[in-house]
Amino acid sequence: MVLLTVTPAIVEGLQTLKGAVPPETWKQRLQSQQDEPSLEGATVGGPVSHSQVVDLWRALKDTAHGEYTLEKLLKGSKIYVPPPTPKPEPSDEYKALMARLRREQEQREYERMANPLPPMETFSQRFPNGSSMAQTFAAVNRPSREEDIGDDDITFNDVHRQLMLILNFLASILGVAATLWILARWWSTPARLFLTMGGSILVGIAEVAVYSGYVWHLGQAKKQDRTLREVKEIVQTWTVGTGDENIAVDEKPRAEDKGLRSRHKDLSRRQ
Repeated sequence: MVLLTVTPAIVEGLQTLKGAVPPETWKQRLQSQQDEPSLEGATVGGPVSHSQVVDLWRALKDTAHGEYTLEKLLKGSKIYVPPPTPKPEPSDEYKALMARLRREQEQREYERMANPLPPMETFSQRFPNGSSMAQTFAAVNRPSREEDIGDDDITFNDVHRQLMLILNFLASILGVAATLWILARWWSTPARLFLTMGGSILVGIAEVAVYSGYVWHLGQAKKQDRTLREVKEIVQTWTVGTGDENIAVDEKPRAEDKGLRSRHKDLSRRQ
């Protein structure tokens, strides 16, 4: 049951009704049910049911107190929220337990203050040879070849190149598939599917073939570069004197060899 709060108008109406009718009649007219609060000694803010307010309004109306309308009696009334139940008093056993726990905690704090714990040792104190062990571990696990050191940028570039190559393949295949699907929109659905799948497969095969040929040509070019030997040769030597003229001391004829790749170094006259 939803209860309302008692307003000042309800308290005034109850007092007026008590003075207008005998006590027996008043109790009979405003007799409370089992689940309704009692109106004897009602105060502002106390609980009251809606049926009790209606009975009070009818009793006042029957006793020629029509100024107490139902709207006037309910003006300012709110939903009654009962106060929270008081917290039960703790038992003697609970009080004794809490007192004992407080004494134990105070004893532990006093012992911790009188006998402080030793400071926590650091890693260098625990392992005095830790730095040398780390250096030894790094020396043992270093790359076996010098060319393997510092190849992070090269590895990153290779991975980036391969990812871009895969994305280009996918873009080409999807683009061709979408184009064939749109162009064959008047065909039946199975025919469009076969055409799109066939075109995509052909484009994928062509992409792989072109890339394989490109890789093969790169490998052939690297092999050809390895077969060529690079020879450095001094073709002409100049002696710079104290005068205005430069004298050529030694000059060798340039020998052309088809199997050699020569790098000629000419020292020209500087003005």
